[in-house]
This record gives sequence, structure tokens and C-alpha cells, in this order.
Amino acid sequence: MEVLGGPHYAVAGAGESHGPAITTIIHGCPPGHRIGRADVQPYLDRRRPGGNKHGTPRNEKDKVVFLSGLYQDDVNTLLGGSKLSVAVDGASFETEGYEDGFTTGEPIAAIVLSTSKKSGDYTQFTGPGGEVRPGHTDLVKYHQSQGFVDVRGGGRSSYRSTISDVIGGSVARIVLQQLFGVRILSSICQVGSLLASERLAASLTLQNADATQSQLDAAEIPSIDMEFASAAGELIKETRRRGDSLGAAVEVVAVGVPPLLGSPLYQSLKVRLMGALGGLNAVQSCEIGAGVDVIERTGSVNNDPIRHSGYQGNTHGGLLGGITTGNPVVARVGFKPTSTINLPQQSVTKDLREIEFELAKGRHDPCVGVRAGVTLESRVAIELLNALLGYQGTAHAGDPIELF
Repeated sequence: MEVLGGPHYAVAGAGESHGPAITTIIHGCPPGHRIGRADVQPYLDRRRPGGNKHGTPRNEKDKVVFLSGLYQDDVNTLLGGSKLSVAVDGASFETEGYEDGFTTGEPIAAIVLSTSKKSGDYTQFTGPGGEVRPGHTDLVKYHQSQGFVDVRGGGRSSYRSTISDVIGGSVARIVLQQLFGVRILSSICQVGSLLASERLAASLTLQNADATQSQLDAAEIPSIDMEFASAAGELIKETRRRGDSLGAAVEVVAVGVPPLLGSPLYQSLKVRLMGALGGLNAVQSCEIGAGVDVIERTGSVNNDPIRHSGYQGNTHGGLLGGITTGNPVVARVGFKPTSTINLPQQSVTKDLREIEFELAKGRHDPCVGVRAGVTLESRVAIELLNALLGYQGTAHAGDPIELF
């Protein structure tokens, strides 16, 4: 079974890129937290295809409808928004989704329809003679499934499957913010060889989180370094014109995270975060805190001084021994260039006949990092809430979560 998070807070998803819908089920959300559809939708808007001019031309509205796990006595408010309609065997049916309510502790279910599909673009990939895109999952998924694989848009391997990540992560971050004021933001810090000079971890605080998010939303690409964002946008446009793609790095920072969350060794929060972030589509690297820069340092330089007020630096990125310290949790995630490109490449068919591959049709992101930030934030939120619920299960009732 494939889930994000768990065992205390877990998110499961189903649905393929060109299927009817993406379905999400959230397990373990504690009761009593107000969740409105309007609170979750902005995060899906950041993720959706067509939401950024430097992303894929596919344009999905990606409106979420909640189907279970929420309630309030004012049923007009509970049912005051979204509707679902289906037609089956000549009969039509309509029902209301949940618009605004409080979590009940029961599983939360949500659905997002897929309505902007061009499945005919993928006929060159069908059957044993279907062509294989270098860098994509086409070959391994075909043989793993014994040929029974949905090739349209990459099927389940599509970035579209991360809708479930964002819905589950949005609920988690709302709960974390209501409990502790936790805020999670991300900023692109590298595109190709172009490096940002400003870093999110150096400036983000609970006090400026709203203003920082507004700045990110207004940028050419989501980066706090405006000069870099403009130059990176031009680089992405030029690369798209050439039919090629670019890699990127995204910095993710969570502030307001309480200390003492997580476990050492095999289920450490560092293991969980690096697995969740590193396992995302197209990710090739994940660093915590200062990351690979620590290799060149001595211990006397790298160790964060500690005083009565707390840690005086954050080389450790908010985690020591897999347990949070109360400092911001900081990660840097590296994405490979998009595998689907418009240039000729050496490849094979699924029955391993060698070919010179050229993409016939299709829509893709020239730089997947442009839309990836909100998904990374969501996966961080899922793991943090899971760790928090685990801590509460072992702590003495009513004990505050504090270190300094």
C-alpha cells in the first residue's frame, strides 16, 4: 500500500494523469479543526497546470470537492458551495460537497476532476512497439505491469498525482498553523547554472511569512530573489524555444515548528523528510540545513553554538538526531531536467528495438521546479503533523512542547 506519512497522519491517492479524477483520502486528522474548501484551493491553484506561464500549456482548473470527514451544525454553510453531477445509464444525479466544516476525526475524502486531456497525443507510446521517452518511467512501468499500463500523460507516474500530496498537505498545514502557528514556504534558488543570491532560510520568520508569500506569488517564478527570478524566467523561455529542459533547486523552510518532534534512528524525522522530499517525481537530491557545504567544514565551524536562549545558528536545519530543535526546518531539493523534451534522442521501443526517438505530440513543463514548491511544502506538512501526533501519543497529557 502506498501512502504519504503515517502511521498517525497519512494521505492516500488514486488516479492517473488522463483519468476521470484524482481521489484523495486523509487518515488520522484530529477532530475539531476548521477546514474550508476555500482554505485549501489556493494551494491547488499554485500546483495546477496552467497556473504559471513557465509551466506546461495544459490548463486544468483543479477545483477540489470534499466528500467526507467534515461537519458543522449549520448545514447551509457545510453544504453551501460545490456540487457533483454524474450521468449513468441515462439517469443524472447531483449531490453537494462539503464547503466548510470541522474535522470529525473520520477519514477525509476529496476529489479533483481532470477535464483538459489530450489522450491522442500519447498513441506513439502504446503497445509493445510503443516508443520510450529517455528519462521517463515508460520502459520500467510497462514491463513491471506486464504491459497493462496507462501511457496517457505518464499515467500514475505523472506529476498530476501530486494533487493528493497538496490536498493532504494543505489540511496538515492548516492544523499545524491552528495549533502552533507553523508556516511553510518555498523559494526556487537555482535554475540550471543560475544561482539565487538571496535565500529564504536567511530571512523567513513567523512575522513576515504573509509578506514573503505575497512576494513569492508576484515574482516571475516563485523566488524571493527578484533579480534571479527574472533572469531564470528568461532562461526557461529560451530553453523551451530550443525544445530542451532545465533542472532546478527549491528551498523549503518551516518556521514555528515546536521542538522534540520525531524519533532517532530508523524512523527519525530526518529520514522521513528526506524520503518524502527525495521521493517526489523528478527529484534527484535532498539536503537538510547546510547540506553538502558541511563536507568542507571543521566541527568547530559547523557546530551551532548553544546558549540558554537556544541554538545560535541553524547549520543543522532544525533537526538533530532526527528530532526537531525548535529552529526552522530547512531543506534544499534538486530536480532533474524534465524528461519529456522536443529534441531527438537515442532510445528503444518497449520490446527493446533501438530507435531515434522524437516526440510527436505532448505538453510538458520545461522546468518542473517552477510548480514543485507547494508539493514540497505539502510533504513537509504531512511529516510534521505525523511527528506531532506521534509525540502527543508518548508525552504526558498537558505537557507543553518546549526545550529552552
